[in-house]
Amino acid sequence: MTTTTTRFVQLAACAAAALLAVAASGAAAQGVGSVITQAVFNSMLPNRDNSLCPARGFYTYDAFIAAANSFPAFGTSGGSAELIRRELAAFFGQTSHETTGGTRGSSDQFQWGYCFKEEINKATSPPYYGRGPIQLTGQSNYQAAGNALGLDLVGNPDLVSTDAVVSFKTAIWFWMTAQGNKPSCHDVILGRWTPSAADTAAGRVPGYGVITNIINGGIECGVGQNDANVDRIGYYKRYCDMLGAGYGSNLDCYNQRNFAS
Repeated sequence: MTTTTTRFVQLAACAAAALLAVAASGAAAQGVGSVITQAVFNSMLPNRDNSLCPARGFYTYDAFIAAANSFPAFGTSGGSAELIRRELAAFFGQTSHETTGGTRGSSDQFQWGYCFKEEINKATSPPYYGRGPIQLTGQSNYQAAGNALGLDLVGNPDLVSTDAVVSFKTAIWFWMTAQGNKPSCHDVILGRWTPSAADTAAGRVPGYGVITNIINGGIECGVGQNDANVDRIGYYKRYCDMLGAGYGSNLDCYNQRNFAS
């Protein structure tokens, strides 16, 4: 092989490698990853690996992306860049509150999401106490999530706090799934939910506030202003600002009756 030929082969190999690298980076940037990059994820959750957080090292970016890829409509199907970004801000807003290690009233209150992976006192419906980003709670939720994901979460609920991909999957499953008379959080944030007459009578209106009602309305909704609502809204607004999305309307559930009433 001549020197010229050798150089040509080397150049061709380098060009092919470069094309593969571009293709790989492009694939990684598709879907949710095109909005929530590794850098954005780190900026949104700057203390998730803090030594003070019991979940340090658990909630990784790769686990989030792997889980999100199992739900193709999540964070991709809003119909506009604005709604896609708003959905992701809402998801992280709610889950950051569920896992917060922040101190209410502190200057960095909304920078401590994803600090916990399990309910602190493990007292709610043991062994089906809160786990993961959405704090999946209760045997019926573990059963339904496990059925949807093809996992025995009733027999092994600790999967939700030991396998980060499973943990994120349970949160996204909950987000995407309507249950009983509750719409999915996904449909609500994208403006696809139309309140029934019963919803209207109960003060349940489209917006971020009704997502709080879906997740924890029995405790936080219909009781006036409360710190938990304020925390959820604070995280949401921070992420909307970071992602360049508007907040929408009806951010709280202070005057909404919960779905069980």
